[in-house]
Amino acid sequence: MKNSIRISAAVALAAAAILAPAAAQAAIYPPSNACSVVPTVTTPGATVQFNCTNGTFVPGEFVTVTVEGNTGATVGFVKFAVTSSGDATATSTGALATGITFPSDASGVYNISAVSEGSAGGTASVTVSTSSTGGSGSLPATGADNSALLGVWVGGGALVLAGGALAVAATVRRNRQSVDA
Repeated sequence: MKNSIRISAAVALAAAAILAPAAAQAAIYPPSNACSVVPTVTTPGATVQFNCTNGTFVPGEFVTVTVEGNTGATVGFVKFAVTSSGDATATSTGALATGITFPSDASGVYNISAVSEGSAGGTASVTVSTSSTGGSGSLPATGADNSALLGVWVGGGALVLAGGALAVAATVRRNRQSVDA
């Protein structure tokens, strides 16, 4: 019985050692700079052109284009990422050109990827900025402002005062007990 378990384990390890390099080689990585976005900085509600060069895909194959980024939906201080995807068809030269329109509450960096069953495709990113200068000239606001943190500061201060009052009361009590004894 022990020998059959050992033999089974050895066979499983040998099979894993033989198949692992083949599985690692099966990974398809997209070529660098295969896809681009024009313009790279845009405003909410605008449309950008997502392009992949000739030969990125097999001619005429279906391509899934996925856009991942932020929306205006926030809970507390956390802004949630959203993913949206759609289908397109590669041209006869294996290129791709499609327009992507962002929602009116879009902001931040959006990553766009295009993949198909037979090709690794490519990726590009676009920045959606609400500033009138198209995102240049100033840094984006991150974190929280002081008015949003007022409750945290007041609550923290109250906890510190309560802790100090308890420490003083405990010290006074110990001193009275030692004097009375």
